[in-house]
Amino acid sequence: MLLKPDIKLKRVTDITPQLLKKYNITSLILDVDNTLSTHHGQILTDGLENWLSLMKSENIGLIILSNSKEQRVKPFAEKINLNFLSLGLKPLPFGYLKAVKRLNSKRKNTAIVGDQIFTDVLGGSFVGVKKILLTPIKLEDGLGFKFKRKIEKIVYKLYKIKDLEV
Repeated sequence: MLLKPDIKLKRVTDITPQLLKKYNITSLILDVDNTLSTHHGQILTDGLENWLSLMKSENIGLIILSNSKEQRVKPFAEKINLNFLSLGLKPLPFGYLKAVKRLNSKRKNTAIVGDQIFTDVLGGSFVGVKKILLTPIKLEDGLGFKFKRKIEKIVYKLYKIKDLEV
């Protein structure tokens, strides 16, 4: 089931240390757009700073993996003091594997956190990391995104993907 996430939540701040322990996750690969901020935004989602502090205090490894260019990702990553990989080419495995290596983690203990089935979830499946799918912060306007989101709705129904109760 390449397109089915292991966990579905509304927002990144719904991820708790207890949930990560339950799934034996010690490291998170984080998408930026519509996961930590709006698409191409630089404003942190509500509660993100506190959540990052909590994750760091629990020794959860964190890295950003984005398909966006460095000019977009670097200022955001610096703002929240996280290592990052730009031009990740998701869903191809290269960026995921590099992120796992930088985290000094194992794939079985790592999860990708993102809002898109055809990049984040599919790529996570290709590499063998756990997949945490989030509800997008704000839907994008472009035709390509609108088309992709319509196809995603079919996948949601097919796999009966619903938010985990937190």
